[in-house]
Amino acid sequence: MSRRWYCKLRSIFRQPTDLRGLTILGRIGYRALKMSEYKATIRWKCNGPDFLKGRYSREHTWTFDGGFVVPASASPAVVPVPMSNPANVDPEEAFVAAVSSCHMLTFLYLAGKAHFQVDSYEDEAVGVMSKNENGVPWVSAITLHPKIAFRAAKQPTSSELAALHHEAHEQCFIAASIKTQVSVASG
Repeated sequence: MSRRWYCKLRSIFRQPTDLRGLTILGRIGYRALKMSEYKATIRWKCNGPDFLKGRYSREHTWTFDGGFVVPASASPAVVPVPMSNPANVDPEEAFVAAVSSCHMLTFLYLAGKAHFQVDSYEDEAVGVMSKNENGVPWVSAITLHPKIAFRAAKQPTSSELAALHHEAHEQCFIAASIKTQVSVASG
């Protein structure tokens, strides 16, 4: 590349090109780091005259890119029935399920790479809500309780199993994105 073109490219890449002050090079770098994008559509509609009094339904829907619609609501532990619906999924449950699901999928991938045949995996994950230092409730801890069945041909030792869970936690996209303490119960 000629010196003239090099200087021209360098000057272009140093110039801010949008409101966030990113250079073109910064935007190219961001796009290169962005692996994928995930979307959900959340829909709620007011169904009564008491919205301003706080007496309104928290029922809503989540629609995902494949068209699957999930009935959702605030947790009855946070908003009393009938303004919440205990039959619907609440955001806290969905968060716990997302962490558990991501851990399981990463675990299955790693177990397969280590030549351990997994026949089944079941987890009864539990999330705990507490208040932070500012008194704001948050899901502070999630404990996974996986029950895993392996084929008899090759069973992992307890240390290999612990290492698989540790590595699954380290590689789980969701766990890497949160500050909630995630642990795996033994046994």
